[in-house]
Amino acid sequence: MSGPPVGIDELLERVRDGYERIEPQEAYDADRAGNALLVDIRYAALRDLDGVIPGALVVERNELEWRLDPHGSHRAPEATSHDLRVVVICNEGYASSLAAASLHQLGLHRATDLIGGFQAWKAAGLPVTPP
Repeated sequence: MSGPPVGIDELLERVRDGYERIEPQEAYDADRAGNALLVDIRYAALRDLDGVIPGALVVERNELEWRLDPHGSHRAPEATSHDLRVVVICNEGYASSLAAASLHQLGLHRATDLIGGFQAWKAAGLPVTPP
């Protein structure tokens, strides 16, 4: 990267301009239809506090790229191709935007993130397995 440094708000705006983000109901519907892999990147303390989305793949943020690279030696079995539609979920929808941008750099061109994160999912009344 070159040029002057940018603040986090500008960085978020830039990376979010690179793909279409997804609302909770759309993510739920895509998951139910088998058209998306939901990936929860929240750390354990948040999962222990709020629960998890049933069926979501839990991969903490620091392992995400290694687990989702379809050609990586440490990939998750679900990481089957670069065409996989991945919906990254953090707690409130900020870290997941940066994570989705990173997955795009790995060639996962359909990666996106959940607007509002897990908290928006829960507020929409979508399924959550309690802690």
